[in-house]
Amino acid sequence: MEEKKAAILWILAGVLIAVLPSHTQSLQQGISVQLPVTNHASAEPEADQKDAPIVTITEDGGAHLGIKPIDSAILKESMTENFSSSNHAGWKLYIKADARAPYQSLARVLFAAHDAGVETAILLTQQNESGAGRTPVPPKGLEIVISGPKRAMNSPRVQATRVQLLISAQQQPWLKINNEDVPWANLQEKLTRTLQNNDERPVLVMADGRLPFAPVAQVIDACRAAGAKVVLGTTQL
Repeated sequence: MEEKKAAILWILAGVLIAVLPSHTQSLQQGISVQLPVTNHASAEPEADQKDAPIVTITEDGGAHLGIKPIDSAILKESMTENFSSSNHAGWKLYIKADARAPYQSLARVLFAAHDAGVETAILLTQQNESGAGRTPVPPKGLEIVISGPKRAMNSPRVQATRVQLLISAQQQPWLKINNEDVPWANLQEKLTRTLQNNDERPVLVMADGRLPFAPVAQVIDACRAAGAKVVLGTTQL
C-alpha cells in the first residue's frame, strides 16, 4: 500500500513539474552558440520569425548566414544578396555571436554588413533573469549603429563619448573612456556621469580584435543602461 502511495506521489510530482511555468529564450532553429549575458537588452520577437536574417558567429570565429556557412572572402557579396532580396525589405540584421568569439570576427561581419548598406544591427544576448526555465520568451538584443572604418577613426556627426577596450595582462581588458583609465567596477557610474549633459548620448565603442565578444557586450549593455546610442567601430585598435 505504501509503495502504491509513493508511486502516485511521484506521478503527481511529475505532472506538477511539467505544468509549472518556466522561461527560456525562444529563437528559430540554427547554429548553437553561448550568448553573452546582459541585463538591459530589449525584446526582439521578430528575430524568431522564420525568415529573419540572422548571422551566427561561433566560438572559433566562423560565420553562418542562417545555417549556411559564409566564407570571409564572399561575406560582403552574401550579405548584399541577402539584404537586396524583397523578402527581407525592412528587416533588421540580427547577430548571434558566441561570447567567446574573437571580436575581430564580429567586426568583420559588421564591416560586410556596412558595405551591404546595413546601418544598424541587433546583437542577440542571453538575459540575466530569474525564473529561467522552459517557457519560451521573446529573444532579446542590444541595438547598435554600425560604423565604417573611416567613421570609426573619427568622431561621428556629434561629439561622441569614446570607449576603448584594450588587451591587458589582467583577466579583464583595459578600459578607457575618453582616454581616461576606468576600473570596470566604475564603468556604469562613469558612463552615466559623462553622458548626463549630452542629449543625443552617442557612444563610440572600439575594441581590440583579439578580445572575446563578452566584455564588448558588457560595455554595450552598460551604455544601454545609461540611455546611450551605441556606435560600434569595425576597425581593430
